Amino acid sequence: MSKGILGRKLGMTQIFTPEGEAVPVTVVEARPNVVLQKKTSEVDGYVSVQLGFEDKKENRANKPEEGHAKKADTTPKRYVREIRGVEEAEVGQEIKVDIFAEGDKVDVTATSKGKGFAGSIKRHGFARGPMSHGSRYHRGSGGLGAGITAARVFKGRKLPGRMGTNRVTVQNLEVVKVDADRNLLLVKGSIPGPNNSYVIVKSTIKSGK
Repeated sequence: MSKGILGRKLGMTQIFTPEGEAVPVTVVEARPNVVLQKKTSEVDGYVSVQLGFEDKKENRANKPEEGHAKKADTTPKRYVREIRGVEEAEVGQEIKVDIFAEGDKVDVTATSKGKGFAGSIKRHGFARGPMSHGSRYHRGSGGLGAGITAARVFKGRKLPGRMGTNRVTVQNLEVVKVDADRNLLLVKGSIPGPNNSYVIVKSTIKSGK
């Protein structure tokens, strides 16, 4: 059965196993989510639930948001996302962090850190040219391969530009610990995004070997 929750990345730390092994973990705060909407295959063509995380200030919510939240008997939320494949949930129900257990495998989706404008070497991993004085070519993007016939740069060419701030999913991570009292999930390894950014944690779609 598919399951998921919205949360906020707090940062990384480490915990120790009974054998004394240090395990790097990312701490995700996942306070209770509210089911704002439920979609079914009969009406919408697919199955999912729409979750809301963190209350939004009243003066920042517009009328459609207020009406949408009122159907679930709750307040407007700051972070609203759909999670597909979840069937056993009803509108207005609270989803808490204890839906996961130690040892569960999850996929974590978030927006990666923005790194600003970057050259092709940093952005795409291009090799640089010789650094000797006679080279006259060091950290450029290389030939664009357009030729006389095209007389333009083809779309999709790897060139300098904005790096980061992409939607990234890290798959098949292990839940090391669930702290239901403090609404915390400890996930083994690193996940995308800066600290205090929103994340989506859902059961994995690929089982690791």
